Amino acid sequence: MHRNSNVLEISAHVRIPLDEIELAGVRAQSAGGQAVNKVSSAIHLRFDIGASSLPAVYKERLLRLSDQRISTEGVLIIKAQQHRTQERNRASALERLRELIRGVAVAPKKRIATRPTAGSRQRRLDAKTRRARTKILRRGYEE
Repeated sequence: MHRNSNVLEISAHVRIPLDEIELAGVRAQSAGGQAVNKVSSAIHLRFDIGASSLPAVYKERLLRLSDQRISTEGVLIIKAQQHRTQERNRASALERLRELIRGVAVAPKKRIATRPTAGSRQRRLDAKTRRARTKILRRGYEE
């Protein structure tokens, strides 16, 4: 969003036109005195992931997230109300969208299956033997 004011810059190669992001002013839910019921300082950001111009890989990873802000229709909803002014809440909502998309830009590492070492297996078996012996000694003698 730095160089060109009508796009949200995610990275050097990925940009989202601001007309794909719906921003609406709503009333904040926090304490704020007399003006809280008159001023719509909070921002609702709605971003339709499926209809966006994001690369397919980004869309797929975003939709796979188990994030409660993403609806079943694939619409991301972010509510920003931390700041007192609508402009700062708008910037905050856009920054949170940018960070979420940057988070899915990095591919998750594949898990490499490993096997326990011979030493760890032996220690486990030794511990089991000691524990069993303790339990046997607790039983006492029956005659």
